[in-house]
Amino acid sequence: MIDSHTHLFLCERPEGELVEAALGAGVERMLNVGLGGGQNEAAIGGAERHEAVFAAVGRHPTEATGFDDAEAERIAALAAHEKVRAIGETGIDYYREAASPADQRRAFEAQVAIARAARLPIVIHGRDKDGETAAIDEIFEVLDEQAGDTPVILHCFSAPWRAADAAERGWYCSFAGHTTYPGSGDLREAAAALPAELILVETDAPYLAPQTVRGKPNEPAYVVDTARAVAAARGVSYEELEETVAANAHLLFGW
Repeated sequence: MIDSHTHLFLCERPEGELVEAALGAGVERMLNVGLGGGQNEAAIGGAERHEAVFAAVGRHPTEATGFDDAEAERIAALAAHEKVRAIGETGIDYYREAASPADQRRAFEAQVAIARAARLPIVIHGRDKDGETAAIDEIFEVLDEQAGDTPVILHCFSAPWRAADAAERGWYCSFAGHTTYPGSGDLREAAAALPAELILVETDAPYLAPQTVRGKPNEPAYVVDTARAVAAARGVSYEELEETVAANAHLLFGW
């Protein structure tokens, strides 16, 4: 199994314990995703210390205030590291209102350009206020206009009404722990309908622990519980889903 999106540097347990537990659960590869500033270096540091860990570097949309050319240059420079396999997470977040729409769009567009130049996948964060779709719509608009053939990963996939649109574009959808919650039938339906070659699973640790450990801090080892729920929704065995997502991640991240 793989964890296509985690934040080891934010988790409560020591990094080494998290990685050891993940390996013991059968999680062979993890993408440690930076959020901006020193957390990008932290993501790379974890990847340097553990063979099973790789990194993504970028600036989260809620941290987009003040994003400038110098920050874009820093991210582009970090992208050259041998264990960096994606750019992000980046995108649009209108749920928290932590950064202005203009700042978020500027940072997002700059990171799309970095991903294109580096020929790396781009990891997308999108979140709207309840009942709204403006952030998701804007993300699709920017990617349609600017991403070209850059591989796109819709992390923590939460827009089931756009699942078919994502599949038409060849974008990957990565399902997190909230897919296992009783009220997330629409996400499980989206996971069931998605082409096998576009499906991934993740933890987004330490957030969104699956139903089996809901209320506790999430960690990479728990991705297996999300994978079991996705496999059940798709009507396949855990082993078949494991083979599918491992192959997809290998193609995307080259690990």
